[in-house]
Amino acid sequence: MTSNTEKSLQILKEEIQRLEEQGISGHILEELMEFRRENDTGDAAEERCIRPQIPFFGKEVLEMAIAALLAGENVLLCGGKATGKNILAENLAWLFRRPTYNISFHVNTDSSTLIGTDTFRNNEVQLREGPIIQCAKTGGFGILDEINMAKNDAVSVLHATLDYRRAIDVPGYERVVLHPATRFIGTMNYAGTKELNEALVSRFVVINMPSPDEETLNHILKSMYPTLKESAAEQFVGLFLDLQTKAQNSEISAKALDLRGLLAAIGLMKIGLSPIRAIHMGVGDKSFDLFEREMVEDIIMTRIPSSLEAAEVFED
Repeated sequence: MTSNTEKSLQILKEEIQRLEEQGISGHILEELMEFRRENDTGDAAEERCIRPQIPFFGKEVLEMAIAALLAGENVLLCGGKATGKNILAENLAWLFRRPTYNISFHVNTDSSTLIGTDTFRNNEVQLREGPIIQCAKTGGFGILDEINMAKNDAVSVLHATLDYRRAIDVPGYERVVLHPATRFIGTMNYAGTKELNEALVSRFVVINMPSPDEETLNHILKSMYPTLKESAAEQFVGLFLDLQTKAQNSEISAKALDLRGLLAAIGLMKIGLSPIRAIHMGVGDKSFDLFEREMVEDIIMTRIPSSLEAAEVFED
């Protein structure tokens, strides 16, 4: 039986090979390996080291992100929908072999959500630690999703955590100093969100995420579905790029521009559902405006014939 150590080494070999195939700098890969050797993940946080379902493809973006994190910087990923911000964040945490803490910012996210709250345990008041404290102590990677939606109360917690002080003062409790391996990766969608606080931006290095191109989409589809036929992959990639162009030209909204939905649709085809019905479920019917949905359906019909069968999509 293969031991867990042997499995880990095999996974690591596959990861490095994938990065080398993309042309990632050998020096950056050496530094990454050294970081992993120096910052071993403890058993308690091992369950939070999650291997992403979708690998990230993009040499320049990967090199910038890995280099920034190795240099001790926090990274802000900016871009439109379907540019792979969260996929990249998850892949970075896995490549660095760090426990992942996902924090989504919304109207109810405040300082107590991030730091924690008082709780009564063992006949005394104790701090029930929030994700920022847990991340700081374990040397984790905190993924701050839609960070520009953070309220001022939450931002005040992040300022000292993200800058050179690398510490969190918890009122009534001890001062928490960040583990040397702790990093934070923020994501920010350009469309329909508010501008990020200037003081908060200064605590990150920023990477503008490019829209996925044909090569990247092919990599993703073949990685998720190795038996997908080339002709079918070409049709699905073409459909996504058509929708992307329409969305960029403001002819349709970004609702149908959903890479997760496209991948889910291909998964439905693998189960046996007809491609046209699967595509409508995963992509087309996400536009709730009647006029827009008709436009999206026209785009789908130009790429996916209604006569196409699920058996024609995959290799035998």
